[in-house]
Amino acid sequence: MKILLRNVMLCTWLLASVAGAADARRPNVLLIVSDDQGYADAGFQGSTEIPTPHLDRLAQAGVRFTSGYVTHPFCSPTRAGLMTGRYQQRFGHERNPFYDPTDRTEGLPTTETLLPEHLVRAGYATGWIGKWHLGAAPEFAPGKRGFQETFGFIGGGHKFREWKPNAAVEYSVPLERNGVGVEPPEHLTTALGQEAAAFVRRHKNEPWFLYLAFNAPHSPNEPTPERLARFAAIADPKRRAYAAQMSLMDDAIGEALSALRESGQAERTLIFFFSDNGGPAGPNGSENGRLRGKKGELYEGGIRVPFLVAWPEKIRAGGTDDRSVSSVDVFATTLAAAGAPMPTDKKYDSVNLIPYLTGEKSGAPHERLFWRNGQLRAVREGPWKLVHLPKQAPELYDLSADLAETTSLAAKHPGEAARLAAALDAWDRELIEPVFAGLGAQRPGQANRKTKKQ
Repeated sequence: MKILLRNVMLCTWLLASVAGAADARRPNVLLIVSDDQGYADAGFQGSTEIPTPHLDRLAQAGVRFTSGYVTHPFCSPTRAGLMTGRYQQRFGHERNPFYDPTDRTEGLPTTETLLPEHLVRAGYATGWIGKWHLGAAPEFAPGKRGFQETFGFIGGGHKFREWKPNAAVEYSVPLERNGVGVEPPEHLTTALGQEAAAFVRRHKNEPWFLYLAFNAPHSPNEPTPERLARFAAIADPKRRAYAAQMSLMDDAIGEALSALRESGQAERTLIFFFSDNGGPAGPNGSENGRLRGKKGELYEGGIRVPFLVAWPEKIRAGGTDDRSVSSVDVFATTLAAAGAPMPTDKKYDSVNLIPYLTGEKSGAPHERLFWRNGQLRAVREGPWKLVHLPKQAPELYDLSADLAETTSLAAKHPGEAARLAAALDAWDRELIEPVFAGLGAQRPGQANRKTKKQ
C-alpha cells in the first residue's frame, strides 16, 4: 500500500512538474496601448523634443513596424477590434460609446468573445489596467469579459490628478480595483505603471496576459509640476503639457518593463505597443510629422501609429519592417503564442504575425487593410491606398512615393482606382450598421448631461 501511495505521489509530482515546465515555455503577453499619441511623438519615431528612453529600449529589443495601423481613427472602435480579432464594423461597434452605466446597448456587444476569455480557457492569468471605453453598463465591464484582475476606469477618458470621484461624470469616475473603488492616486499615469509592475511580479510563475491601456496622452494632459518643468523650453503650453505627460507615460511603461527584467520574465514575454489612433494635433498638442490628417480621419495621420512588437526569445532585435500590419493582429498572434486555437465560429480578420517576424513566412501578412468611419472609407494594398470621402471622387495615393498623400493618382491610374474601389465595396457589404448611437447623439432626457472632462 505504501509503495502504491508513493507511486501515486510520484506521478502527481511528475505531472505537476510537466505542467509547470509547459507553462514556463508559454510566453506572457503584455499589450500596451497609448491614447491619442502623435505619430512623431517618441524617440524611436525620430522625436528630439520628447525623450522616451524606455520605449526606445523596447524598440531596440524588437521590431518597429513603420506601416503599423489601427482599425479605426477613434478610441473605442479600435479597442473593440483588437479585443475581438475582427473589424469592429462586423458587429456594429463603429462609434465611441456614450457614457451611461444604465445603457445596455452602448458598448461592445456581448455576442462577441474577447481575447482574454480565450486565454483563460488556455490556462492564462488575465489582467486589465487603465482605460476601458467598451461600455459602461455592468455587463460590458472588463471583469465580465474575461479579465480576472482589473484596475482602472470604465469610461473613455479621465483626469490625471486632483479629482473628486463622481460616478456620474465620465472624467471623474472612481478608480476601481476588481470592482471596488480605491482612493485617487497622486498621478493616474504613475499609478497605472505601478499596478502593471505589481501584476507582473505577482504572476511570475504562470503565463499571463496583461492589457495595459493608458489614457495618456489624451487630454486633459495634467502632468506633475516637476515633470512639466523639464519641458520649459517648449513655448506652446499645450505642447509642453503633452510632452510632459508623454514622459510620465514612458516612465510608467519603464516600471512595467523593469519588473519583467527583475523577475526574469523579459525573454519570454511578447510585447505589443501602439497608439489607439493618430494624434488629434491641436486638441492635445500632438504631432503626426509628415503624415496628412489626424484623429477621426482616414488619411495616414488618423490611422497609422507608432507600432512595436518584441519577444526576445523569438524575434530578432532592432529591426524595422515596412509591411502593413494592424492592431487587429494582436488577437491571432497572441493566441498562436499561447498555443490556443484560433476560433472558427465567425469571420476573423486577425493574422498571426509570428511567422513573418521569425522569417518562416515572407510576403505581406495582409493582402489588403480596410477602414470605415461613417461615410469615410479607405483601403490599402501594397503601396496603393484609396481614400473615398463622401460626395467626392476617390483619391488614390502611392504611399511608397507620397507618404504625405499630397497628390491623387486616380486620374493617372484609373484601373488601380477602380479595382481598389471594387474591393472596398465588397468589404463594405460584409459589414453592418452601427448598433448603438454613440457619443454626441441626442437622447431623451439627456440633452444637458455632461459626459466630458469636468
